[in-house]
Amino acid sequence: MANSDHTTRRTFLSLTSGAAALVIVRPVDATPAMLSAAVRNVVGEADVHSGRVKLDIPPLVENGNTVPMTVSVASPMTADDHVKSIHVFNEKNPQPNIGNFYLGPSSGRAQVSTRIRLADTQKVVAIAHLSDDTFWSATADVVVTLAACTEEAI
Repeated sequence: MANSDHTTRRTFLSLTSGAAALVIVRPVDATPAMLSAAVRNVVGEADVHSGRVKLDIPPLVENGNTVPMTVSVASPMTADDHVKSIHVFNEKNPQPNIGNFYLGPSSGRAQVSTRIRLADTQKVVAIAHLSDDTFWSATADVVVTLAACTEEAI
């Protein structure tokens, strides 16, 4: 390391010694436009219809670090009629695409369960891609009282 690096560190440490430093790292400001772009990245120009998808997520969560979520799709899961994939998106996290789950007729049923992190109160969207190349969705608004995806150091 160059000598100027040590001087800079020493100067910084001497200025902050004896005082508590509060550092808050916030995620990049996500926008509804980022959500829309992430959805279009999956569905392309296809229409997304409401229905057939059930998004089971609590409407109010105390802690955004572990939010339980289940997505299920009404489908017989046969070779001719099945869910190819389920995609989950959120409105305000730095990464709008929470997860992609790929299924087939041998999956038995079209259902996925997991826990997700939510940075703030926001909309969560689940989209199913069916074997007939249609897309179906469900949306839920989730109120988060203690945000995730942020880190604080004292």
